Amino acid sequence: MLRILTFLYQWLIAMPILLVFTILTALITLIGCRLGNGNVWGYYPAHIWSRLVCIFSLVRIEVRGRENIDKNTSYVFVANHQGAYDIFLIYGYLNHNFKWMMKKSLRNIPFVGSACAAAGHIFVDNSTPGHLKGTLQKAEDTLKGGMSLVVFPEGARTWTGAMRPFKRGAFQLAVEFSLPVVPLTIDGAFSVMPRTTYNFKPGKIVLTIHPPIYPHENEGHDMDQLMKQSYEIIESALPLKG
Repeated sequence: MLRILTFLYQWLIAMPILLVFTILTALITLIGCRLGNGNVWGYYPAHIWSRLVCIFSLVRIEVRGRENIDKNTSYVFVANHQGAYDIFLIYGYLNHNFKWMMKKSLRNIPFVGSACAAAGHIFVDNSTPGHLKGTLQKAEDTLKGGMSLVVFPEGARTWTGAMRPFKRGAFQLAVEFSLPVVPLTIDGAFSVMPRTTYNFKPGKIVLTIHPPIYPHENEGHDMDQLMKQSYEIIESALPLKG
């Protein structure tokens, strides 16, 4: 019975309300970014929208380790990718202005894709080496401007709940600019909405913000070690399987 009530609540109450909020947020972002400061209008409307999504989805959020980051410092945040609610979790509860590196296909989502483009988020195009180079150049320009980046180095949501191998792109940027890397562990988003469904299940998601991994003073980051260390740190805050 509870499952039926949740299903009815989601599709008859929550989704219509959130659809209106989504369109309004996208329009506010589009207009604000074109008329004013894109770093402000590209972040705060979506920050509020993401919190509303979690509230109306009956999802409880716990954040650990927020004291580990400084709001005035530029970071490369790397997170495991459990499900769609990872987006709302980070946007709504990290409390640090940033730009996303996201899949190019998300550009095609009505309203949302246009708002993301206006806000200066980076669409990853790896269809050709030239397009990938252009993606990395835009990311470099973003970091040069003092903005932080959030990346899912697995490249896509997990199918099983287990972490996938990391790709190098985010770490390449951190190495090039000698920026601190902040591992983020997301636990619970897979249970709320796995990749195999569009139905949410009320629950709890925990975001763990780990201490930054700083480059060595003289030698900078070691790419392979940075990737390995980030993976192990993120995995360490997930429950043991089996």
